[in-house]
Amino acid sequence: MSGAQLEEPGGGEHAPVLLDAALDALAIRADGFYVDATAGRAGHAGAILGRLGEEGRLLAIDRDPEAIAATSRRFASEPRVRVEQARFSDLGRLVAPRTAQGILFDLGVSSPQLDDPRRGFSFLRDGPLDMRMDPRAGESAADFLARAGEREIATVISRYGEERHARRIARAIVAARAEAPIATTGRLAGIVSAAVPAREPGRHPATRAFQAIRIHVNDELGEIERALPQAVAALAPRGRIVVISFHSLEDRIVKRFLRAASREAPEWAGMPEVPPEARARLKLVGRAVFADEAEVRRNPRARSAVLRAAERLAE
Repeated sequence: MSGAQLEEPGGGEHAPVLLDAALDALAIRADGFYVDATAGRAGHAGAILGRLGEEGRLLAIDRDPEAIAATSRRFASEPRVRVEQARFSDLGRLVAPRTAQGILFDLGVSSPQLDDPRRGFSFLRDGPLDMRMDPRAGESAADFLARAGEREIATVISRYGEERHARRIARAIVAARAEAPIATTGRLAGIVSAAVPAREPGRHPATRAFQAIRIHVNDELGEIERALPQAVAALAPRGRIVVISFHSLEDRIVKRFLRAASREAPEWAGMPEVPPEARARLKLVGRAVFADEAEVRRNPRARSAVLRAAERLAE
C-alpha cells in the first residue's frame, strides 16, 4: 500500500494488531527474556507475559509517558516485568548487558493517542497542535509550522505524506500563519482542506499532511533506522525480531534492513573466506503476514498492517 495507514483508527481501546501472528513469530520460550519496544496499552506485552513462566522476563518500552503510566499500572504487581520510558534508539542501552530471545516493534500511532484531543494527532478532534509522542520533549507540530520555511514544509509533507499537493498546502500554511499562529488541529485541518483541490474518495484531505508532520516531529523513520541494528545486536542466537508496520515508508525500511542483514555484504558475496562483520546476521522467518478479513472487520486499524520477522544466526 502506498502511503501510511491513512485512515484514522476507530475510537475505543487500542486493540493489538496481528497478535497471534506476532506471538507465533516470536516463538516464545517460557524462560526467555523478551522486549516489547512499543508497549502502548500493553496488549502485545500482556500476551507475551502470558506465555512466560516464572523465570521469564519482559522489558516494556514506550516513548509516550501516558502509555508508560498505563503499562506501569497494569504490571505494578508483576516482578517479571520492567517498564521504561524511552525511544527506539535507546533499546540497545536498555537491553544490555543481557541478550533477548525476542524483540517486538508495533509501529505507528495508537488509538488512545488519536482519541485524545489534547495530544493533537487527529484532524477529526480539535485540540492543541502538538503531535509529539512525548509531549515533554522536542518541537511540537505548532512550533514546527511556526518557524519552518515554505520549502521545508512542502518537503516534509511530500516526503512523509506522499502528498502530491504538498506545495499548495505549504503555501497555504505560510499565508495563514502570517495572519495568526496555527495552534490547533482544527485550524490546520481547515487550511489543508481548503488548499487541496481534489479529494480522495473516503479520505479526509488533511490525512496525508497530518501523517507527514507527525512523522517529522517525532523523527519516526530515523528512530526505526537507528533501532533495528541495535535490536539485532541485542538478540541472542536464534532470537527473533518481529516488526509490525502500518505504511509503506516504515515497511520499506524494515524490509530492506532485514533483507540486507540476512545476506553477506555484497562486496564479499561468493568469496571463500568472509570476515565475521560481513556475514549474514539474520535469516528471514516466513513471508510477510497480513491481517485476514475477520481481524480487519474487528479492528479496521489492521487493514494496512504487515508483519515481518527474522531470526538471529549463531555467531
